[in-house]
Amino acid sequence: MEQTLQQVFKRPEPYKKNYNYPFCAGCGHGVVLRLIAEVLEELKIHTKTIATASVGCSINLDKFYNLDIVGADHGRAPCVATGVKRSKPDKIVFTYQGDGDAATIGFNELMHTALRGENITTICVNNTNFGMTGGQASATSILGQVTATTKNGRDPKISGYPAKISEMISNCDGAAFVARVAIFSPQSIIKAKAAIKKAFECQIKGLGFAFVEVIAACPTGWKLKPVQALEYIKNEVTKVHRLGIFKDFTESMA
Repeated sequence: MEQTLQQVFKRPEPYKKNYNYPFCAGCGHGVVLRLIAEVLEELKIHTKTIATASVGCSINLDKFYNLDIVGADHGRAPCVATGVKRSKPDKIVFTYQGDGDAATIGFNELMHTALRGENITTICVNNTNFGMTGGQASATSILGQVTATTKNGRDPKISGYPAKISEMISNCDGAAFVARVAIFSPQSIIKAKAAIKKAFECQIKGLGFAFVEVIAACPTGWKLKPVQALEYIKNEVTKVHRLGIFKDFTESMA
């Protein structure tokens, strides 16, 4: 029997008293996880998909997905996913990571995965800080951003400049699809889903590494209310981490 979205994406019973939602109020992870579930169902690949979760908020994947899920050490999800895909090439394999994981601690693993052109998909939720461990600065934190480790705002003389991770990955010859999207409005969420869908289509076609960076809110780490956090994405973060499609081999193969 074919699975439905309700079977792919776990939903707690209404008002279930012992259900502990793992994310903070206003966090963007819930939206991104839902979009991935919708894409997996629409492409009819959910029954053969394996997810790889690393350390960080992504460790909560098992609370949301009825999928096979493999855990990885901090920053090493692309390495684990590479092993899974090479041993089971008929499976659809994706990593779900934060910017602290993918762009900071695991930057080397991520870039070499792109350089090798591994036929996997990576979804990186970039909220410009280490959200799970207390809001420390990450490689993508923007200049002037106040975090637990940049009390006076990120200073390029001390911490350097923000890593433009999508731009760097797009320069890797093995990368076939690279996009940066955001979720701060209904329109931006629709665009984010379209990019995620293309990233999985890229893997289905065997074109190489696909990467989608999703700019999402972390109200707790940013010390903002949820609505303010969405405005911060729109007015501040996306001025540094500009949205767009940086590479798309799926069009030429259509």
